[in-house]
Amino acid sequence: MLGLKLPTDPRWVNIVEKNVEEILTDHAYCEQKAASTAISLIIGFPEKSELVKEMTALAREEMGHFNMVHDKIVKRGWVLGRERKDEYVIELMKFFPKGGSRETHLVHRLLYAALIEARSCERFRLLSEELEDAELSEFYRSLMVSEANHYTMFLKFARTFGNRGEVDKKWEQLLKYEAKLMESLGKKETMHG
Repeated sequence: MLGLKLPTDPRWVNIVEKNVEEILTDHAYCEQKAASTAISLIIGFPEKSELVKEMTALAREEMGHFNMVHDKIVKRGWVLGRERKDEYVIELMKFFPKGGSRETHLVHRLLYAALIEARSCERFRLLSEELEDAELSEFYRSLMVSEANHYTMFLKFARTFGNRGEVDKKWEQLLKYEAKLMESLGKKETMHG
């Protein structure tokens, strides 16, 4: 369903289980960045009313998820750590060339967002199935559906605002690029890397 070309190595969960505090901090910031992305799309494309409406709802939802993750951190007696660089996102964002029209820029941002949500959904599924921590396993199962909905929403908007054939071609190329990127990642207790 997600179209990912390279699944996450299941051994990644073993890395996560050795440092749950780290993955929760990284996850919290991923949710905050997702909310920031939604707000940024509102600011950048205010004339796209349907996008503005959906991004407003998304920003609220993502901050709600941030709060839920933060609650898990506090419940375990920890505090939210400092923000980490997301190597996955940094490398992913190098795929499309800079410049181009405003519409092209929007489509590229939407495709990046769709792929990040798809990978998050895949990772949440893995965590929900493989984590020994029953509470976190259930938590990630509950979030998995949201990530899948976000993935489909971003891809739908990209196809709406761009030429469907061109968008699908770019999406396929981005998926292949991401698969190569994933070959070198998945060795840290971070949500994407």
